[in-house]
Amino acid sequence: MEAPRPKVESHMIWSIITTLCCCLPLGIGAIVCSRRVDMANLDGDMARAEEASRKAKILNIVGMVFGILMIAIVIVLQVVQFMHLKNLKKN
Repeated sequence: MEAPRPKVESHMIWSIITTLCCCLPLGIGAIVCSRRVDMANLDGDMARAEEASRKAKILNIVGMVFGILMIAIVIVLQVVQFMHLKNLKKN
């Protein structure tokens, strides 16, 4: 009986969340890499699976950071605009 092969993590759920909530282009790239991990796991090619997993993780991290920065920038701009309008109404 053959021992089960270890599976490399694909980060698929994280990739989907990155796509939907943070950064569409990087999230799509992460989904593609995650799918490559799944295919390499099925083929038993651990080196290819680990490389694709590493790329998916990097794309997810960059996508999440980019998304959070964009959300923070939008919030700051909204606060600045609100304060500016509030000052205009005072005058």
